[in-house]
Amino acid sequence: MKLNCLIIDDEPVARKGLEEHVQAIDFLRCVASCEDALKAAPYINEQKIDLIYLDIHMPKITGIDFLKTLRNPPITIFTTAYSDHAVEGYSLDVIDYLVKPITFERFLRASQKAMEYFQLKARAEQNSAPGVDYYFVRCDRKFEKVFFRDISYVEGMQNYVIIHTGERKLITYITLASLEEQMPKDQFLRVHKSFLISLPHVKAIEGDEIILENARVPIGRTLREQVVQRIIGDHLFKR
Repeated sequence: MKLNCLIIDDEPVARKGLEEHVQAIDFLRCVASCEDALKAAPYINEQKIDLIYLDIHMPKITGIDFLKTLRNPPITIFTTAYSDHAVEGYSLDVIDYLVKPITFERFLRASQKAMEYFQLKARAEQNSAPGVDYYFVRCDRKFEKVFFRDISYVEGMQNYVIIHTGERKLITYITLASLEEQMPKDQFLRVHKSFLISLPHVKAIEGDEIILENARVPIGRTLREQVVQRIIGDHLFKR
């Protein structure tokens, strides 16, 4: 298991050091390294980010203010040259607080703490999740029952989504991000800012598209590597 992590720091030297630390730890995967929070926002909105290494003092918006804007923030470790925000940081449920210069030993301990927290949270969610294989969605003036196994893909359209099954299209007023949070993570995958697919319904990957039974769905440019790895994994014949 690897944690998809995001580095946000306006100092090039600091970003480089964090990138090298991440590369040295086998349970971390650096999705992106950004110089400010605004450039990092699309990654958080479009990809599955498990962990953020977040600087506090940055231009445009501070790390603390940025974290407050996130509805369901990933696990967060603050990285900063100042220690005067530690109390406020912990009030935001950050997992650790690293003061620069950050040694590898201290970085490793914080990252291990994040991994342990992630695993505990995942086990708790798995144990508490009921064995339900369907949901009801509100369509027009009625509630429609839809089984997860019948969903081929979901298309996001601003404040509503279109749920595509083999037989019908269900339009319901909910955001794609909100729906994604409630879908089984082992069955569905966000492949584009506007598309969520059912993994069992994937037939092939061709270029930047995923081929399903009756549709072709685009793969987001920043998501391609992650999507291909999730779909294919180790299930590929090699020479």
